[in-house]
Amino acid sequence: MKSMVILPSWKPDDIYPSKVARSAVSYQHPLGLLYIATCIQAAGHEVRLVDGAFWTHAEVLDQVRRFGPGFAGISANASMWSKAMKTAADIKNIDPSIHVTAAGPYPSAVEDKCLRDCPSLDSIVIGEGEETVPEMINRLAGGNNLEGVAGTAFRAQDGAIINNDPRPLIENLDAIPIPRRELLGDFDKYESPPGSYKRKPIAIVMTSRGCKARCIYCFQMKGERRIRFRSVENVVKEVEELVNGYGFKEIRFLDETFTADRERAMQLLRRFQEFKLDFSFYVSSRVNTVDFELLREMKRAGCWAILFGAESGVQKNLNTLRKGVKLEQTRAAVAAAKKAGLKVYTPFIIGIPGETYEEALKTVDFAIELNPHYANFHTMAPFPGTELYDNIEKYGTMSANTDDYTFEGGAFQPYSMTREQIEEVRTIAFRRFYSRPRFIIRRLLGVRSIHDLKTVAKGAASFFWLWARRDSLSMKTAGQNRESQPAKVK
Repeated sequence: MKSMVILPSWKPDDIYPSKVARSAVSYQHPLGLLYIATCIQAAGHEVRLVDGAFWTHAEVLDQVRRFGPGFAGISANASMWSKAMKTAADIKNIDPSIHVTAAGPYPSAVEDKCLRDCPSLDSIVIGEGEETVPEMINRLAGGNNLEGVAGTAFRAQDGAIINNDPRPLIENLDAIPIPRRELLGDFDKYESPPGSYKRKPIAIVMTSRGCKARCIYCFQMKGERRIRFRSVENVVKEVEELVNGYGFKEIRFLDETFTADRERAMQLLRRFQEFKLDFSFYVSSRVNTVDFELLREMKRAGCWAILFGAESGVQKNLNTLRKGVKLEQTRAAVAAAKKAGLKVYTPFIIGIPGETYEEALKTVDFAIELNPHYANFHTMAPFPGTELYDNIEKYGTMSANTDDYTFEGGAFQPYSMTREQIEEVRTIAFRRFYSRPRFIIRRLLGVRSIHDLKTVAKGAASFFWLWARRDSLSMKTAGQNRESQPAKVK
């Protein structure tokens, strides 16, 4: 059966404040869709991947008309849900016989609510889709319905919604085919924010799935909090293919915590060096899982940057988030990473439940004290399926508009701060952090290429708007339709 997997059309202004979108936008490989497309192809079906980051909505629909799929799978997180519903409806208008399904974090969190909210959907995928979607397509190609296909809910002929049993998480991640990057088309169209990479083209890789932490704002697939790892050999095989086969020069490892298993991380780093693979890479980690020896080995293997989710400079607020770390651990990890020669990125959250305006300013002070190479100051998003979302009355209020559910959209407001205070602190934070002579001099001294110069120029343009317009980071300009009032969403 001809199948199409689709990321709905979107624009940078849907996610980022328009005045700073140019230096913040990230066009990354849609790895989840790429995995599923690869599995569909491996099951013997013709597949087309459409990444709506590069197409208008009308152009996405044009591709549906030309390709003529029997199955269309639409990816959706919370902020993309309205776009996913419109895409589903318009695909059905093209050809009602196309089976349209939705998958991703949002359907996995709210389940059959998606089918009630969007009459154009025939089914949804709940949880990991690599095994589920090919089974669905095989069933449909044989003229059968989806009854008994674990990990799905579907609309029966009489309109009733049928919920199948959950599908267990995939235990053997090595059994999933390595994603076929040629399904993406031209690699050069993918772009990361200035300063967030050293070389191009960039590939996205996950060496593990899941996280053991219990942060109230983080969505994890239903089930116990744990991590499943790919084998070292399987990861090395993919990296070698990316570097020597496809010609990628940099890899962004998207694991929640690349260093969750210290010994495994060491093995990976040593194998990268043994193979003498010419690539640089960037990882995310937790401050309580690293030490200088490990960070130094990462640098030797080609790592150039590490992201630590610092989140707050007030221990009380870290405890509220259930982050499971101490401020001293953050200080030690950032210092050790810089000593090892790595660039350090530290995102923070403004508007944590119970956080006061004064405490938010202490977080700004903490960011300046840490002096990472880059810092970001996000708003909190109560993503469906998280502790924050499920217990919203305990923590604050949230927007009824799913378009707001980005790190910039201000979907959540704690009882202890106003929306205006959150916006004000974010503006203060960016201005104070990035206007320091220490930061500016370091950036100018770090210019070594045209790429570095362009990075500085784009950053300077965004910084200009931070000073020129008080509303440059306004959450009302970070997406569409900000009129909805904070409300409990069922």
